[in-house]
Amino acid sequence: MDRQQEFVLRTIEERDIRFVRLWFTDVLGTLKSVAVAPAELEGAFAEGIGFDGSAIEGFARVYEADMLVRPDPSTFSVLPWRGESPGTARMFCDILLPDGTPSFADPRNVLKRALAKASDLGFTFYTHPEIEFFLLEKRKAGEPLVPVDQAGYFDHVPHGTAHDFRRQAITLLESMGISVEFSHHEGGPGQNEIDLRYADALTTADNIMTFRAVIKEVALEQGIYATFMPKPFTEHPGSGMHTHLSLFAGDGNAFHEAGAPYQLSKTGRQFIAGLLRHAAEITAVTNQWVNSYKRLMGGGEAPSYVCWGHNNRSALVRIPMYKPSKGQSTRIEMRSIDSACNPYLAFAVVLSAGLKGIEEGYELPDEAEDDVWSLSEAERKALGIRQLPTSLAEAIHVMEDSELVAETLGEHVFDFFLRNKRAEWQEYRAQITQFELDRYLPML
Repeated sequence: MDRQQEFVLRTIEERDIRFVRLWFTDVLGTLKSVAVAPAELEGAFAEGIGFDGSAIEGFARVYEADMLVRPDPSTFSVLPWRGESPGTARMFCDILLPDGTPSFADPRNVLKRALAKASDLGFTFYTHPEIEFFLLEKRKAGEPLVPVDQAGYFDHVPHGTAHDFRRQAITLLESMGISVEFSHHEGGPGQNEIDLRYADALTTADNIMTFRAVIKEVALEQGIYATFMPKPFTEHPGSGMHTHLSLFAGDGNAFHEAGAPYQLSKTGRQFIAGLLRHAAEITAVTNQWVNSYKRLMGGGEAPSYVCWGHNNRSALVRIPMYKPSKGQSTRIEMRSIDSACNPYLAFAVVLSAGLKGIEEGYELPDEAEDDVWSLSEAERKALGIRQLPTSLAEAIHVMEDSELVAETLGEHVFDFFLRNKRAEWQEYRAQITQFELDRYLPML
C-alpha cells in the first residue's frame, strides 16, 4: 500500500469518516457517486469495486457490463457540506475493465491519454477556468425564470444574495483544497463568475466537477437554484467557461519567449494555429448541448468566429495582456468552452488540437484586430475568418469526419457521443417552441 492510500485510511479513522463517496463521470459529464464503508477501501484501492457499466450513459453494452471503479487516493477530500460527525469524504475514481486495464469509456482516462501524449513531447498542460453560472429563485415547472438580483458586471450589491453565496461557496471549495483566484458578479442579472487557480488539466477537470457539485449544494442550502445552462435567458449573456491554457517544458513556460510579439513563443503560436484549424471539429465536445449554440450565436463576449487576437474579446482565442515581470504567466485564452461541458473530454480535444499544431508546424494566420461581430460577412470572408458551427447538428456533422477527435476520444466514446448528440438534436427538432406559438397562432 502506498503513502497516499495510508494517508487516506488514517485520515478516515482520525476524522470519524463513516461514508466514502466514489465519484466518476459518464461520457456526457454527469457526476456519478457510489458510497462505500471505510472497511471496503483497502480492497477498493487494490482491486477496485465492481459495478454494472451498462447502466451508465456510454460506458458499456449489456453483454460487457462488468466494470470496476478504483479510487484515486490523491483526490481524497472531506465533503464539508455533509456535517462534521460522522463525516463523509469523496475520491475521484478511474474506471477499469475486469482484467484491470483502463476502460475505453472513462472520460478521465481519455484526458489521461491526451496528457500522456503531451508528456511524451516534453510538455505539461495547465488550465485555469473562469466558470460562469446563474443563480435563480426557486420555481415550479413551467414558471418563468427569476434571477436572484438585477445586478450587472462587477456590481457590489449591499446585502446581496450573490455576495453571501459566493463567500460560502468559496469557503467550502477552499476547505476541500480547491484554490479560488477571483469571484464577482457577471454581466447578466443573477449571473456570477468564480475563477479557479491554475493547475494541471487533470486536477482542474476534477476541480470543475467538484465545483459544480458545491455550487448546487450551496444554492439548495440557501433556498435558491444554480444553473450552468449555457443560455437560460434570451435577452442576457450566456454562461461560458473561458479557459486559460499553457504548456510547460520542465519548469519553463513553453509559450513564453522574451522579445517576441506578445512574448509568445513559436510553440505558443503553433498551439494557437492548431486550435484555430481544428476549432470546428472540437466544438461538439466543448459545446455539447443544443442550448450551447444559443450562447455562441448570441453576440457579446461569446465567440462565433475562428480567429485570434490580443485582448480582442470577440476572438475565439485571446492573448491576455503580458506582465513584463512575469514571463511564466504567458498564456492563451480559449473562449468558446461553456461551463456545462464534460471538462475531461473538452480539455482532451483542446490539448490534442494544440499539440497537432506543434507537431505539424502549423502557421498562425494574421491576428484579428477588429471586433469580429461588427464586420460584414464579406469583410470576414476577405480576412479568411470562418464561422464556428451554428448549431449542434452542424457541430456533429463536422466532428463525424474528424480524425483528431476520433483518435483523442477513442472509438467507443467517439461513437457513443455522436449517437447521443444526434438523438438530442432529433428530439429538439421535434419540439414546438413558445416562439412558434407566439409568432404563428395569431396569424395562421
